Amino acid sequence: DLKLQFLYFIGFTTLSKMKLNIAYPETGAQKTFELDDEKAIARIVDKRISQDFDGGLLGDNYSGYIFRITGGCDKQGFPMKQGILVNSRVKLLLTRGEVGYQAWRGRGGERNRKSVRGCIVGSDISVLSMIIVKKGSQEIEGVTDISRPRRLGPKRASNIRKLFDLDKDDDVRKFVIRREEKGHSKAPKIQRLVTPVSRQRRRQKRAALKARFEGAKDQRDAYYATITSRRQTAKLRAKAKAVRQAVAASKKN
Repeated sequence: DLKLQFLYFIGFTTLSKMKLNIAYPETGAQKTFELDDEKAIARIVDKRISQDFDGGLLGDNYSGYIFRITGGCDKQGFPMKQGILVNSRVKLLLTRGEVGYQAWRGRGGERNRKSVRGCIVGSDISVLSMIIVKKGSQEIEGVTDISRPRRLGPKRASNIRKLFDLDKDDDVRKFVIRREEKGHSKAPKIQRLVTPVSRQRRRQKRAALKARFEGAKDQRDAYYATITSRRQTAKLRAKAKAVRQAVAASKKN
């Protein structure tokens, strides 16, 4: 294989092992496999995140499958980040919650310089995550031959409508997925549920905000009116004072 020989020539001699984290969204299952074939590892080098490739590159066990790369990390644990077109490690200014910067670290609003890997698969990638886009003829043990349904249903109102194909007029509360636990059923609290009470609260909030703006406007108008009247009174007093001084000076003369 010319590609493998070229990698050996430029010094990439670490193509010994790689772990493949394969997930199948239709069954909800995922499993990690160890890939020992150096030629197979060399075939997926230089591929990028979100790129689809034929599973036959990994071996005959995956022939007919189409995989999509979703991420990975190197041997030191630095994750791959989409949009960075290099196959090595770089240091970027990241905010909390991004790939490579945990959300609970740091302070809100600050950015720190963190090391992440590019989106291109390199020879020193330790774990490569991928999903199955198209299933092949053979079953993958622990991934495509089992089903792991979701233990909990959706909580957000829009996601419940999407799951059951509901209209806006349908009552979402009747379609919440309940689960039995210790002799009684439990259901999640629906998030972002629009009810008459929430609409009323929103109207009250907007009315209070509008009243506050109008009150501030009236206070500003009253303040400027007071300032104007005081200035006019001061001008009249100054003018009357000048007249009195002129009359007093004329009497002395």
